[in-house]
Amino acid sequence: MKLNELKDNDGASSPRKRVGRGIGSGLGKTSGRGHKGQKSRSGVAIKGFEGGQMPIHRRLPKRGFVNIFSKSFNEVNLGRVQTAIDAKKLDAKKTIDLAALMAAGIARRPLDGVRLLAKGELKTKANFAVNGASKSAIEAVEKAGGKVTIVESVAPNKQAASDAKAKKPEKKIKTD
Repeated sequence: MKLNELKDNDGASSPRKRVGRGIGSGLGKTSGRGHKGQKSRSGVAIKGFEGGQMPIHRRLPKRGFVNIFSKSFNEVNLGRVQTAIDAKKLDAKKTIDLAALMAAGIARRPLDGVRLLAKGELKTKANFAVNGASKSAIEAVEKAGGKVTIVESVAPNKQAASDAKAKKPEKKIKTD
């Protein structure tokens, strides 16, 4: 392949619309906007507007709720860990924890920790320090000769906030 032979895949990019360039272009006169009305003008942002009538998203009742205390974990499968060990990205002799998984590129962000799941097969003896694990994942690790330790989950930003509170200086009381 040469530089002059490089080209994009068919249909990957389409030429931009040139509107208002005469009847022969197919987008002349009204430029594909139809005739008259609010939508034929510029600066229209209708979206949920229903002409002054109470919009449907406000007429219908709210449903459900979002739990503000829910935790979000990195879900790591044993098969993925085995692949990383085989590729020498993870050292099976050391304890596999969040930091090791992030360094190996298995977990992208710390979130609230790691949860170990049993999809795939673990052939190597490895010790894990994770925030959660399924029963089948624990059984699979122990079958391979390893051990799973469940550690307490503390989000990094919450940990920093609690440390800052602990270091707060005490108020001095003036005595005259």
